[in-house]
Amino acid sequence: MSRTLRVVTYSAANAAADMRAIYTWRIWLFGWLGRMLAQAVFFTLLGRSAGSLSHTEYLAVGSCLMSSVIECMAVIPSTTWERAAGTLEFLAAAPSRPVWVFFGRSLQWPASASVTTLVSMFTVGPLFGVAWRPSQVPALVGLIVLTSLSTYCFGLLLAALVLNANGARNLVANGVSLTMMIICGVQIPVERWPAVVRVVALALPPTWTLRAVRAVLANDGTTALAAAGAAAVLGVGWLVAADVMFTMFLNRSRRTGRTDHF
Repeated sequence: MSRTLRVVTYSAANAAADMRAIYTWRIWLFGWLGRMLAQAVFFTLLGRSAGSLSHTEYLAVGSCLMSSVIECMAVIPSTTWERAAGTLEFLAAAPSRPVWVFFGRSLQWPASASVTTLVSMFTVGPLFGVAWRPSQVPALVGLIVLTSLSTYCFGLLLAALVLNANGARNLVANGVSLTMMIICGVQIPVERWPAVVRVVALALPPTWTLRAVRAVLANDGTTALAAAGAAAVLGVGWLVAADVMFTMFLNRSRRTGRTDHF
């Protein structure tokens, strides 16, 4: 465990360096955060004219939490940066499990996503009638972090799948984000979708964390705890799947001496 923690820590240090290179505090605050707040307001207002006050609150909570999902999907393109940087060969030669390197390498996304979503919940939410009691705040913070990490683990699997399809990285990241926005209960209850779509939605962590957040808002602790547990299990499951895919890729690379194909 200490070796795994050391690998993640060193990889996370690289992630922090990437974050500093991508954003200054002004760009993050007025660029990224401003964009996500505007998006949450836009989608809430879009449905407000056709819905009741309760539906407006439903949209506000979903749109705010979606900020976390969108940012965590950035792990897909950022993982493929390793190929452009020429570091995949070194990863193939390293004795550590590759999934822990990649897990730490893009941790800037769930960290930033958690902060973005918290700000969104406490600024956009109250504008549309979402009132958070002080006693609900710790649970909300925990669920936002859980959303970021579990979605990030799902994104790692997708990143492993597109590692050899560099041109598809942004298409996959944006397409999956939009799909989750549509089917995970952000704007439309999952129960209204056909059975096949519901099965897909229930395999995605945001479906459960969103359910948990709404349960916290309704003071339904039992539902919130059960939904959070389901999201945590799914997150671990997707991380295990990502581990399998990264290991398969690098094992084959070690055998063939190439990192450009599975």
